[in-house]
Amino acid sequence: MTRRRWIAEHWDEATATLTGAQAEHLTRVLRAQPGMEADVVAGGHVFHAELAAIAEDEARFNLIAELKAAPALPVTLVMAVFKFDHMEWGIEKATELGIAAIAPVITRRTEKHLAQAAAKRVERWRRIAHEASQQSRRSDVPVIHDPVALAERIRAASNANRIVLAEQERSTTLRRAMEELMAASGEEMPEFELAIGPEGGWAPNEEALFDANAWRAVTLGPRILRAETAAISAMAVVASFLE
Repeated sequence: MTRRRWIAEHWDEATATLTGAQAEHLTRVLRAQPGMEADVVAGGHVFHAELAAIAEDEARFNLIAELKAAPALPVTLVMAVFKFDHMEWGIEKATELGIAAIAPVITRRTEKHLAQAAAKRVERWRRIAHEASQQSRRSDVPVIHDPVALAERIRAASNANRIVLAEQERSTTLRRAMEELMAASGEEMPEFELAIGPEGGWAPNEEALFDANAWRAVTLGPRILRAETAAISAMAVVASFLE
């Protein structure tokens, strides 16, 4: 039987502790008792663990043995802020696919009320990523950055290969760009930033800013995709080269 996986808030070399909603779920829903076995993520490592003590607001596990776990993909998804229900679905699925980080950005075509509310949604996005990490049995939780203006992210210093999905690009596919970048990286595992625009696409001045800062424009093909569909499709292509 597959053991449940939990992500600890606190840990040391021998123990890991769950608090808050996770501990409450163990107590009230699962009615867990000391001796229950589980997989516990602590400090980016996965351990076979045994529940040592439990209370309504805290569950302490003894760490028995470290388990082998796949690392996150070295990809940051630069995601324009769009309709929150669709964006949350995209965050959940990108987490399941192994994304290392998500960087929300405010673009020219981000709806004003969404841009104003984005900063208040970050903690919810982080909870979604946390829950998706547990569900997909990840050994870590992706970093969800605070939202910033698109220009700030475009101009930020980075050693990653920077790729932007752009409607005006017709010839270079994401797959072709990945083939070339992976071949050029040799034996080293390269890092990537992948930018996905809002509904309606990038504004012309944003496309020019990407170009001026050496982001490589690519296409997913001739079909018109919703923003969250484009994000997941692009992540699937990138993951196929990294795993």
